This record gives sequence, C-alpha cells and structure tokens, in this order.
Amino acid sequence: MTQTPTAESVSYGHRLTQLANAHPDTVAVTFAAEDGAETPITWRELERRANQTAHYFEGLGVGDGDTIVVALRNSPEHLFSVFGAWKLGASVLPLRWDLPEWERDRLLRIANARLVVAAWDNAAEGTISPDDVRATTDRPDTPLHPDRVPQYTRLIATSGATGTPKIVVTPSPGVMMVDEQMSQVMGATSGKLYLTTSPLYHVNGWAYLYNPLLQDCPVVLMERFDAARAVDLIEKHRVALTCMVPTMLMRIARLPDVRSHDLSSIERIVYGGASIPEWVARAWFELIPPESFCFSYGGSEGHGLVMCTGDQWLEHPGTVGLPLDAQVKILDEQGNEVPTGEIGEIYLRSNVSGPKYAYVGVPTPENTPDGFGSFGDMGYVDEDGYVYIADRRRDMIVTGGANVFPAEIEAVLTEHRGVLDVAVVGLPDPEWGHRVHAIVQPTDPADPPTAEDLRAHCKERMASYKVPKGFEIVAALPRSAAGKVNRSRLVEERAES
Repeated sequence: MTQTPTAESVSYGHRLTQLANAHPDTVAVTFAAEDGAETPITWRELERRANQTAHYFEGLGVGDGDTIVVALRNSPEHLFSVFGAWKLGASVLPLRWDLPEWERDRLLRIANARLVVAAWDNAAEGTISPDDVRATTDRPDTPLHPDRVPQYTRLIATSGATGTPKIVVTPSPGVMMVDEQMSQVMGATSGKLYLTTSPLYHVNGWAYLYNPLLQDCPVVLMERFDAARAVDLIEKHRVALTCMVPTMLMRIARLPDVRSHDLSSIERIVYGGASIPEWVARAWFELIPPESFCFSYGGSEGHGLVMCTGDQWLEHPGTVGLPLDAQVKILDEQGNEVPTGEIGEIYLRSNVSGPKYAYVGVPTPENTPDGFGSFGDMGYVDEDGYVYIADRRRDMIVTGGANVFPAEIEAVLTEHRGVLDVAVVGLPDPEWGHRVHAIVQPTDPADPPTAEDLRAHCKERMASYKVPKGFEIVAALPRSAAGKVNRSRLVEERAES
C-alpha cells in the first residue's frame, strides 16, 4: 500500500492513548455479540484494558520484537490483546480460532511466537485464554514507558495459491501513516462509522477494524456475520462504510425484506476476496447507488491493487477494475504476454516502492525479471485495461482437455432460487481426467432442487462441457467465517468415499 508518515510520528500504542485523552467517554467500539446483545466500549475503556493487558503480557516475558499469536473470535479480548501487544512493541499474528490442529501446529512451529492467546481445544500448556485476558482488570492501567514501536504490525497466515500454510512478512512499523490507497478506495472517512463483518484473522476484518480505529473512526464489530443482523446494524447505527466478501453480499441480497430497510447511510461498500456473481452486484445497485459500491482485487503480498466503482462496472460488467498505482500483465505458462481478451495468469507490479514481502515456512516466489508478481489467479484484460478474474489457477478443472473455471459455474448456479450456496470441484474420472461436480446447499432443505432442474438451468446459460456431470445436495458447505471453502479437502473427502 502507498503509505506516508504523518507530520508527527506516533506509535499505535500512543495513538490509542491520544484518542482516549481526546474523547474518553465517546464510544470507540460497539460489540455486536452473536446472541443479539450490544456492548459499547469507550475510548477510555479500550485504553485502560489495553494497558492492563500489556502489563500482563509483559509479566509473561513479552517485549520489543516478540510475536504474539492471537487466535480469538471477534471480541473485546481480541482488541485488548492486539493493542496490548503493540504497546509492548510486539508483532501480532492473527490466526483462525477454528484451525484444524495439524494446521495450527505447523503454523506455530514456524511463527516462533513468544505468546499464544487462543480459545483452542487441546491448547498447549502456557496458552493464554480469553478468560485470562478478561481477568486482567486488577493490573495497572497506565501506559508503559518508554513508548515502543513494533517492527511488524501484523504478520499474515495464508495458504494462498500453493495450499501450503505459510506466514507473509512485510516490514510495517506500528506508527501512524497516511494510507493513500485506502483514502482513494474509501474516500473521506474522518469520524465515519464502520461495520466490521469479517473475522479479524482475515485481511478484510483486520483492515476494517484496526485501521478505522487508529484514524479515530468508531466501529461496530460483529462477533459473527449474519445477513439479517448486518442489515439491522447498518440501519440502526447509520453505518457509513463496510467491507464484505461475496458470500455475505449474496446472503443480504437474498433477504426477502432487504428493500424495506433504510440503507441510505452507506457511503461505500468494498467487496473483495473472491469472484462475485453479476446478479449479486446488480441486486446491490438497487439497494445503494452504484458509485458507492467498490470492487477490489489484491493480495497479502502487495503486488498491486485493482479497483473500480459500480458505475464503472456497469460499463464493463464482470470487471474487478483498473490497476491503482500499478501495472498489469496477463502471461501464459511460458511467461509470454497473451493477446487482449485471452485468459492467462494475472501479474501486477506496484508503482510504489516499498519493503518487499517474504514468506516464512515456504520459499518466497521470485517475481518476473521486470518485477511483476502473481497472486495465482487466472483472468484477462479488455481493450480499456479493465481486469477480469476467471478463477484461482489451482481451482481450474481440466476436463476432456478443456479448461473449466469453477467460479463461472458457481455464479450461474447461485442464480437459481433453490441454491443458497455452492462449490464446484473437479473429481478424478477415468474418461475425462476430471469431471465437473457441484456440491449444493439448498435454500430450502425440505425441498431441494433436483439434479435435472439444476442441469437444465446450467445448459441454458453455458457451454455443455461446463455443465456439472454430478450434483450433490448437502446440509451446509464447510465455509470458514471469512467465507472461504477448502476445495482440496472437498475433493479428498469424495475421493476417499
């Protein structure tokens, strides 16, 4: 991202102290619990609890340059732990609270963390629980001295295009910066209310909670996303800014009474994280002005950012936008540029110089000789330079010698009113190499659509070789709280059975 220091260099820890001194009794965070309760946290309370947590962590040996793993649900304890770590000059590695034990153990081995704050079953001895954080109210509530700055504000755990757990590390000192790209995406934000819908281990959740708070913007934090609750919170609190993944946008668009709600407070919704079906985008343009809807595409490695607003999208349906302070190339497997409109692998190069990322746990991939890097996605560019995503490279299915992109088929199937959610995978097949298989979560479990109905729906909208050869009805797809589904695991389970 394009970041420049503020006129006065202020650490994240001291920034919280400044905000608490400026308006101690103003609500900083409204925690919207899954059970329907709402808990307001003032700036004074956030500062006090962060200081108490910092003193507690310091007593456990945490200091400058250490790493703290925070694997908690969206909660006040997550806030206290992160700000407490920053006040100690420690880096934070947020992890999923529901990671499979084998995956979390691999990540912990390479993280070299001084402390783990988690609500895991079978957690290792010494793991700090949410109850431990809640019990720190008897600790000193004064800021630590001297002021400290973490070298790495946040480390990022990801499986990315390789499917292998790794940690992305980019030097990012915890001092106040002006994020110029964020300003271009979100517009003027001073004092505006944000809604955080994604889990805080995900970049969308993290960026749209901690960045707004540091910029003196209050936040409504959802413990867990629920479509109807999100709409109610937007209307009740007059939310101005939020970020959602396609699954969330789709579920809100399908609410039967969504048009009866007042969403006029929304100034910008940012979407990112996966391909979005066209019908979902068009449904949202009936709820908010198209220019208030922002499409974005990027990744943890910071190769570059692509974005556009809904009015631009209407002129280029299906696009994720134009490169922002970046350049784009579409390359074939040999590294050659492909013609305009032809699908290849998307490569970006940021125009902004800055520290280079590195992987921990796996080798860091090399960029092209001229400095372009890839997130592992396939797509194309039109004559006007707009970028379109086909799918993840590793998700592409080769069936009968033809390339099929699951995202395209999923977008078609989600248009069917009987389909609440769907994942398309390629299953091994002796004749086709792989056969296209759709795993469907029905809107009404008591009356699921038939395979014949779904097949006919697909045949009307796509080439025959893309139509799934099998349709499987399931009670629910195993999506994470960030809306992601592990396709490799879905394939393995079906191969095993």
